[in-house]
Amino acid sequence: MLALRAYQVADARGLIKLDAMENPYPLPEVVRKAWAQRLAAVAVNRYPDPEAAALKAALRSAMDLPLGASLMLGNGSDELLQILISAVARPGATLVTPAPGFAMFGLIARAAGLRHETVDLTPEFALDADAMRAAIDAHRPALVIVAQPNNPTGNAFDAAALRAVVEAAPGLVVIDEAYYPFADADCRAWLDDYPHLLLLRTVSKLGLAGLRLGLLAGAPRWIEALEPLRLPYNINALTQAGAEVALSHYDAFAAQAAAIVAERRRLHEALAALPGLTVHPSQANFLLVRVPAGRAPALHAGLRDAGILVKLVDGSHPLVADCLRITVGSPEGNTAVITALGDLLGA
Repeated sequence: MLALRAYQVADARGLIKLDAMENPYPLPEVVRKAWAQRLAAVAVNRYPDPEAAALKAALRSAMDLPLGASLMLGNGSDELLQILISAVARPGATLVTPAPGFAMFGLIARAAGLRHETVDLTPEFALDADAMRAAIDAHRPALVIVAQPNNPTGNAFDAAALRAVVEAAPGLVVIDEAYYPFADADCRAWLDDYPHLLLLRTVSKLGLAGLRLGLLAGAPRWIEALEPLRLPYNINALTQAGAEVALSHYDAFAAQAAAIVAERRRLHEALAALPGLTVHPSQANFLLVRVPAGRAPALHAGLRDAGILVKLVDGSHPLVADCLRITVGSPEGNTAVITALGDLLGA
């Protein structure tokens, strides 16, 4: 335990924040008045609804989740990952994930004493279904987690390759759809096909990161088995009330997501036109940008000096060497990073 390092969150005060895949837009105006009225009426002297029943109904309706799936809510999807990994942690148990992937998968696994085996993506960041199946055959994992779209690469994996992984797994499979608002497809319907599949989502990328609300959807028997590991009252009353109001105006957040997708196209085209940059295709709300060899740390520092914070992923995995991850921000923020990178590259 003493060898573990905490997840690092950079100080973004005074900077254009393009490092954490947040929605850059404020709460939609149509939500604001109802939000203030609802939160003002919350009885904060009482414990919240321990089942968050009304919020679950709002999430099911807004996200059109299968009626046959049960839901568990978490204080962000990180808490749900912690519950899942703790549930399967036992001597000799293994978690298998593609790499590079979300850092919290491995961090939580190590904290829980679960062996974590990773399988490299292809050089094009595709899911290597053959290698994943080989790892599954070798380790017989209790849990397989795949993010779709993937972080930090941004791409969505081929559906047939992902299905092959789900079908090969002997234990639970979790598809993490944190970036579903910006992707062309999702795996909701797969829950009817695979009884050992669970779907993980969050409202953070949608524009409600400050609420810390994630959901896990899947077969009732799995959700019931996981419930004893969920702490009581884990979704506070203000989050429940605020999220219910926001989800009643889901179209307003979907419109913001559409604006982010449009800005993603503009940012991709502009960055790809700068000398020495390779911008990888993305189905998320960020872009993975490969810079000239050896220059990623200096460019990251240069952007910070220019008042812009992006994520340095160079050094985290060989496949993302020389890479920066840039969140799609507001039009003004995106223009600022385009201009600053152009200046740093001498464009």
